[in-house]
Amino acid sequence: MVRAVVLPAVGAPLEITEIDLPEPGPGQVRVKLAAAGVCHSDLSLSDGTMRVPVPAVLGHEGAGTVVSVGEGVTHVAPGDGVCLNWAPSCGVCHACSLGEVWLCADALTGAGNVYARRADGTDLHPGLNVAAFAEETVVAAACVLPVPDGVPLTDAALLGCAVLTGYGAVHHSARVREGETVAVFGVGGVGLATLQAARIAGASKIVAVDVSPEKESLARDAGATDYVTASDTTARDIRALTGRQGVDVAVECVGRAVTIRTAWESTRRGGRTTVVGIGGKDQQVTFNALEIFHWGRTLSGCVYGNSDPARDLPVLAGHVRAGRLDLGALVTERIGLDGIPAAFDNMIAGKGGRALVVF
Repeated sequence: MVRAVVLPAVGAPLEITEIDLPEPGPGQVRVKLAAAGVCHSDLSLSDGTMRVPVPAVLGHEGAGTVVSVGEGVTHVAPGDGVCLNWAPSCGVCHACSLGEVWLCADALTGAGNVYARRADGTDLHPGLNVAAFAEETVVAAACVLPVPDGVPLTDAALLGCAVLTGYGAVHHSARVREGETVAVFGVGGVGLATLQAARIAGASKIVAVDVSPEKESLARDAGATDYVTASDTTARDIRALTGRQGVDVAVECVGRAVTIRTAWESTRRGGRTTVVGIGGKDQQVTFNALEIFHWGRTLSGCVYGNSDPARDLPVLAGHVRAGRLDLGALVTERIGLDGIPAAFDNMIAGKGGRALVVF
């Protein structure tokens, strides 16, 4: 029995309870969590913005130590430090055959499995495959990657989602070039990672945008050269900071129609807007045909930073070892499992960066 945070039903309060976690079967790995990040996607799963089989143990950004492995697992062994990969690629679907592993058609099939049970025998599903909001978890072998040398195990949890997403949005999706100007909308965990990634890319001006003026110091520490408190004049304010042209690249990390539209309006003619935030079906973004032609801007979605964790984790580790990427700077609160409900409330209120559950 291990302690875990269970979502009993969509929209229901989280419950902290003990669950019966079996030993790993063939092709599975049991991991003792060292840390797990509280991501906005977990909130989106709990409120129904994204669908998840319930009851479920949420949490998809984590790292820990291998406790035991099932038959056939050879790439990790007990005692190894591992990072959890919530979207493992199958390698054979159409997207994978194109090298677009972040769009794998089968990446989330494991979320529908029963992986554990409550004390009363109720079946539990692993939210986004890995169920990281627990002291220990059992996952498919494809969901674990060795933690690269030089990355502290607790910090490595952040690589599993926030950093891969933010770094990938800048380097793989928007493809920011040295000297370009960038605006980042939303200064949460992913936004902070995106700001650091823009700095690593050599952006000449990095504008952070958030509804909370209290986040300015966080944003500047991450690499922002300018800060704009979101308002009805945000796009105009950003153009004023860029010679009335607009930025070359805008990265939207919020997932709201008004923010996506504002990010698009904040880019120069011919600029690029990458949408990282996950919005609901009710968030409708509209454009007229003439402005699409006139502005010549590009608007693109971005899934998991268009990243391949097996390829990108060693690159990120290199930035960590060189001091270019500060994982600890993303964390504004370190909590236990009991602190996750309050961390959800803080995300709803737009407070802080990344809350990190430390075991």
